[in-house]
Amino acid sequence: MARLSITAGVRDSALTIHGSLQAERLARHLAATGVRPMRIFSSDLQRAYKTAEAILLEQSKLKKDVKHGLDITQLPILREQDFGFYEGKPFSARPRDSNKPGIENRRSEHHSSPGFKDVESKEAVAKRMSSFLEEYIVPHLREGISEREPVFVIVSHGNALSTMWRCLLKRFASQSVRLGTGVEIKNGTGTLEYLGPWSNTGYLLLDICPLTKSTNKATASGGKIASAGRTTSSEKIPSTGKMASARKTTPDTRQANSDVHGGPVMLHDHTMVVKAVNRKDHLQGLKRTGGGVGSSKFDEGQKTIETFFKKKRV
Repeated sequence: MARLSITAGVRDSALTIHGSLQAERLARHLAATGVRPMRIFSSDLQRAYKTAEAILLEQSKLKKDVKHGLDITQLPILREQDFGFYEGKPFSARPRDSNKPGIENRRSEHHSSPGFKDVESKEAVAKRMSSFLEEYIVPHLREGISEREPVFVIVSHGNALSTMWRCLLKRFASQSVRLGTGVEIKNGTGTLEYLGPWSNTGYLLLDICPLTKSTNKATASGGKIASAGRTTSSEKIPSTGKMASARKTTPDTRQANSDVHGGPVMLHDHTMVVKAVNRKDHLQGLKRTGGGVGSSKFDEGQKTIETFFKKKRV
């Protein structure tokens, strides 16, 4: 049975059965590989939030290794790009006139359709992602946290995360960004700006460290960021928990951290190592259930076959 590909940006589609299994696999993988988040950030769309919940649940099983009070911060600014008129419509509904730029093409084809709403611009998505970095990530990186290495897990969506990556990358000096051992960028261009497509629950792992003034070398007390994606309704992460209180940046702090022109906060005194791109080894051996079952909405009351083989804790 062929599956119909639906455009799902801000459309709040439920996590599918297959998507739930992917989220559980990712959560166990992150816990097993030593990822201990200080903060978990998530889009407020349920396909991302449910993935973040799975990660939180797995972290809670680690008990003493997990920071007390770890919770999920849901943020609307981490939503996927809004595809406007095309939300919920098959990909084939997009016009294919190659003689016009994409936005012009869409407007000329559908602008008179009832309820037409244009696609959110790339600039608008970039503004949202930059705002998130300015308020929630950059202050931690610049101020440093002495008691332990800050680790952030960000669960968002394909286009949003790709844009966030570019917003983060431009804050670093070009010579201070490098690929980790064995990491390849398979985008056909060899550039870091475009990392290629995101798979469902595929994640980007970044290691960011400050430079010491005396040696100009990276110190050990940096920060890690794991970003996982939920690209469609059928894309580094997701019980109901209270939203963690968001750390606010005061106007004085924001001004001190910004450059002299009032632009984005730069991280020229930091290095960044890209340790994984669209990593998905946690999905090895996981196949979609045939007959359309895997694409069905996930029911939290359902049990997977793995449940029947788990030993009961005494």
